[in-house]
Formats: sequence, structure tokens, C-alpha cells
Amino acid sequence: MVYVSTTAKTPRETLPKPSPGRAVGAAWLVLAGVVLLAALVIGLLYSGAAAARQLGDPGALTRWGLPVAKALTNTSAAGTIGALVFAVIMLPLKVGENGRKPRQGAAEHPALSRALLLASVAAVSWTVGALGVLIFTYSDAAGLPLSSDPTYTQGLAAFLTDFSTGRAWLVTAIVSAVLATVLFGVRSQVGLGLALVLALLNLLPMALIGHSASGDDHNAAVNSIALHLVGVCLWAGGLIALAVVSGKLGDQALPVLKRFSALAGFAFVLVVASGVVNASLRITDLEQLSSPWGLLVTFKTIATLLLGGIGWMHRQWIIPQLGAPEGTSAASLSARRVLWQFITVELLVMGAVFGVAGALGRTAPPRAEVLPTEAGPARILTGYDLPPEPTLSRWFTEWRPDWLWVAVALTLGVAYVLGVLKLRRRGDSWSVLKLVSWLLGLILLTYFTSGAPAVYGMVLFSAHMIDHMALTMVVPLFLVLGAPVTLALRALRARRDGTRGIREWILAIVHSWPSRLITHPLFAAGNFVASIIVFYYSSLFGFALREHVGHELMITHFLITGYIFVLSMIGTDPVPYRAPYPLRILLLFATMAFHAFFGVALMGSTSLLQASWFGNMGREWGGSALADQQVGGAVTWGVGEIPTLLLAIGVAVMWSRSDARETKRTDRAADRNNDADLAAYNSMFTDLAARDVGPRGSRPPSAARTSTAGDDE
Repeated sequence: MVYVSTTAKTPRETLPKPSPGRAVGAAWLVLAGVVLLAALVIGLLYSGAAAARQLGDPGALTRWGLPVAKALTNTSAAGTIGALVFAVIMLPLKVGENGRKPRQGAAEHPALSRALLLASVAAVSWTVGALGVLIFTYSDAAGLPLSSDPTYTQGLAAFLTDFSTGRAWLVTAIVSAVLATVLFGVRSQVGLGLALVLALLNLLPMALIGHSASGDDHNAAVNSIALHLVGVCLWAGGLIALAVVSGKLGDQALPVLKRFSALAGFAFVLVVASGVVNASLRITDLEQLSSPWGLLVTFKTIATLLLGGIGWMHRQWIIPQLGAPEGTSAASLSARRVLWQFITVELLVMGAVFGVAGALGRTAPPRAEVLPTEAGPARILTGYDLPPEPTLSRWFTEWRPDWLWVAVALTLGVAYVLGVLKLRRRGDSWSVLKLVSWLLGLILLTYFTSGAPAVYGMVLFSAHMIDHMALTMVVPLFLVLGAPVTLALRALRARRDGTRGIREWILAIVHSWPSRLITHPLFAAGNFVASIIVFYYSSLFGFALREHVGHELMITHFLITGYIFVLSMIGTDPVPYRAPYPLRILLLFATMAFHAFFGVALMGSTSLLQASWFGNMGREWGGSALADQQVGGAVTWGVGEIPTLLLAIGVAVMWSRSDARETKRTDRAADRNNDADLAAYNSMFTDLAARDVGPRGSRPPSAARTSTAGDDE
């Protein structure tokens, strides 16, 4: 059936035509939910997690209600994020003709309407699930059945305000409610993009209070859980969204399938890798795989690999056959039928995986998740034992992987290499030096976030300053020279169907008013300088030391601040405004002077920054905390000046080359027009001289008066 615009003045827009066998029916989504509940119940019965306790039993309602509420929360979060991903980067806002960009005044694409309805309903469900988890978690922790007794209510209120778990679930519920409210009205791509960012950030509280977050190696556990949640939401949520919008895709079906296939491949790698990391934190030997927790993990792993195999079949066999015109190729019709059958199977298997994951979260792991009873000061403060005294070799052998930044570095490295290969296959060239610079920058990023500077930076102020200056001045220097934005704009194809892909989002961000503000050289330099003072002489420094979120935000801020500053000085990627070279040189020398001033101030300081942290490490090696802080001041001065000087040399070289190019351009223009500019310039002076002399060679009266006045003087 074909739908057309009801207004005569509006161009005819063909709405997607649903085809039998192409859509995944709602019944299959309901069946997937049933499979999820069945897997959850079987997993809880097998592990004994839902059995009554001998002491402090909260009741059957809480024992069963808590895992069900968590399963609802996880599924709803995936549905919200998956639907928003489809709305932001996969589906057009308006209806177009034959996959072309929609005209002004076109109707909203029905697939987008479906996706946004899914996002809104899922956000409401996310809110309800988070509130349910909050209430049941208090009942479970207190060992009390649900009650309306005033004492129980007061305890619940205290749980919401005084305990991190209660606060985290309360924040999750509030943010989900805000998302649900916003999604019922927002339709712009920018608004939907911001909603997607908010939904992804709403996964953070869930990661911080995850099942393994309270155990040993808290940082690695939180990072692996966060990456796992992101991967699951992109993959499972995208699959849910695909099932919901499948009947409304029309001529967008093939492009959407290709885009989702690429996203699902990335999410699969992220889910498997983060799952392996998280499981390794709680399994010390293979024999523990025979425990109930280990068997549930094994089942989940096998099911995940099965889903990955189905996705590989989609990409390698089925999707390439869908390019044939519909109705002219039996193979294409057969592939289309098999595709949706496979997607249905994926939904059912994914439901089972979600159910097992819910049971897994209530099952005790084989490795006890408790900190050692006898812990030194460093262990109490940082969560890790005091590292050995730093030596030259240990600066290369001490490692504590920060899996978040390892994942970031690997993702950006693989994406860059794929972009270069795509240009080479197309016959275009790309500088090898840029490739080497980018990869070296990512290697340094990994080292300074997971290597010895990060390990010792938690216990030594001087090591922390090495880490800070490297993340701000050294790593961004190599990343900027890699020109990643230019590569992305050249390698990615522009979309013509009204959707906004990565290339379109890059251009939108580059030309946005926030970009014009933060990339302006004056703002970039001011932010670069002021951040040091604000960070180290406020409570932000302590927050970054004591809280994992603060630590990751610190790294992010240092890296972005340095990247924008270097980009404004020597970058070749497009920015809204380029400062003239003299201003760049002036800003660089001002930055050098500030680094020197800050470093000298630290070297001469007699008060210890964050004394409750660095002064209580219980180190038996090295100098005092104050002496180490003074060494950190010298590091700030020395390490900060060298990259800044290199930047100044780079700006001077670019200035010289710019002048040389301008001279060559002027010379070429003069050769083409026979020095027309110079001739016009000389002619102007000839005309001025002729007017001064007059028609008979005498000067005009004004000139004579001027001359006489001069003689009188």
C-alpha cells in the first residue's frame, strides 16, 4: 500500500511499503521476553540465589522481585539506547523518494516514529525498573520484607540519601524519567543526539554499583562493567530497535541493515572482550568454571558466540544478496526471508542471555569479593598495594591496565588504519608520517593511563605531574599531527538519504557554536592555563584521587584540553577560526611563562597539596611527600617547557611556509598578468604626481602656500 501527502502543494513522498515476511512481529518480541523470564527463573533455581535465607530473609517477593526488576532495567536501558542510536545515525527524519534526501515539508519517516516511540516507552520502563531495584535492594540489604511501617520507610529514606547504592539507583531513576519526558517531544537530530549521550551516561551509576564493583581491583571491575553495558546496549538494543522498525523501513532496509551490521560487529567485540576481563577478575583457575557462577558464565559465553556467528552470517552471506531488485531475484527473496528468521532467532537467544545475566548478578562468584582484612595505608587509600620503589626498569614493567582507555586506544587505532586502507583502495594517498604519529600518540596514551606513570601517580605527586604533563602536552601533540578529522572526512562517504552518519555529525560539531568557542585560540589557551590552577587548588584534585569517576574525568579533561590547545596552534584539521601566527607565538610564550611560574611556586611551596592522601601512603622508600611535591614542581617546569618550545618552533615553521606560499602565489599571479598589480601601483603614484604639478608645470596654490609657509618657518 502506498501513502502520499494529503496536501497538494507538498511534493509526493512515497512512504515505506511493508512487505509480508519482512517484519519481525510483536509476538516474537513477547516470546523473547518470555524466554528471558524462563532463563532467569531457571538460573536462579540452579544457583540457589532465590532460596530463602536462614537469617535476615527479606521474603519471597524481594528474592524474586529484585532480579526481575534488574532484568527489566537492563532490557529497558538497552531498548532506550538502541532506539536512540537508530534515530540518531541510521534512520532519516523525513520521508524521501527512492532513498534520496527528503524535501522540505516532508512527513516524518514512520520508522523514526516507531523508534522514538520505542525509546519513550523503554525510558518509562527504565524508570519503573530502577525504582523497583531501589526498593527491593533496600529490602534485600536490610533483610526486611516490604512494609509500610514508619520505621521501614525511614530506613528506606536514609538508604536513598546516605548510601552510595541508594543514591546511584535514585539518580538512575531520575535521569530515566527525564529521558522519558524529553523523548516524547524532541524531534531534532541535535536534541536526539544529546538524549543519546544522556542515556549512555545513565549507565555509569549501574556500573559503579555492579556486582563486582565492590570487590578487589575496583577500577578494572568498574571499567569492564561499563564497557560491557555499552556494548550490550548497542548490540541488544539495536536488535530490539531493528525488530520494532523492521516493517516501516521500506527502501531504507538495506542501508539500515548494513549500518547495524557494522555497529553490531563492534559491539560484539566490546562485549566479549569486556566480559573476559570482568570474568578473569573473579576466576583464578579453570576449576572454578564448574561452580554455579562459572557454569552460568560459560552458558552466557557460548550464547554470545552463537549470536556473533549469526551476525557474521548476516554480514558475509545474507546482506550481500539483498542488493538484487525485489521481485527479480529468487535468491534475494530467499535471503530476505532467512534474514528476518535469523533476527527472530537472535531475539530469542538474546532473551536467554539477558535472563542468565540477571541470574548471574545474584549468584556468588567463586572468588570472594572482599578486601583483605590486613591492608596497608596505600591499600586503604588507593585500593591497591603500595608499588615497589621506582627504578628505571620499573618505569617500563609496572602496569595496571585502565581498560577504558585501552578500549579507546584500540578503537581509534583500528578506525584510523581502516580509514587509511579505504583511501589507498580508492587510489588516494595519505601521509605515512601522519599514520605513525597517530599510532604513536595512542601508544603513549595507553602507557600514561595504564603504565608506570599511572601506577606511581596514585602515590607520588611527582609521578602524577609527569602523567599530567604528558597527557596534556605530549600525547595531544602526536594525535593532532595525525589529522584524524581530515582523514574521517576524506574516508567516509557523505550520505544522501537524509540520515546523519559519522561524517555528518563531525561536520555539524565542527561548525557548531560550542566548537567555535572552545577551539578559539584565546579560549583554548585560557582554559589550558586556568585548568591547572582550578584543579590543583580546589577539591577537584582530591575528588580525582579518591573517586574512580573523578580519575577518569581528570584524564579526559587533561587530554581534551591539551588536544584543543595544540590543534589551535599547529593543527591542520578544520576549525571555525585560525589565529594569525603572531598571536599563536604570543600565546605559546605566555603559556611557557605560566608553566614556569606554576612550577617554581610548587618547588618553593612549604605546604603539601592533598596532605591527607600523599602524606599518608606509608612509603618506606623515597623522600618525604613535601620533597616529592617540590620535585613535581620541577617536572612541571621542565616537561611543560619542552613541548611548548617545540610547538613554538612548529608555528614558526608554518609561518615561514605560509609566507613562502604567498610569495609564490604572488609571483605566479604577476607572471600571468605581466605585473599588472605593480603597474597599477606605479600608475597611481604617477597620477598623484601629475595632479601635484598641474597643467603647466606649476604647483597648485595649496602646494605653493604649503611651501611658503615652510619657507617662513
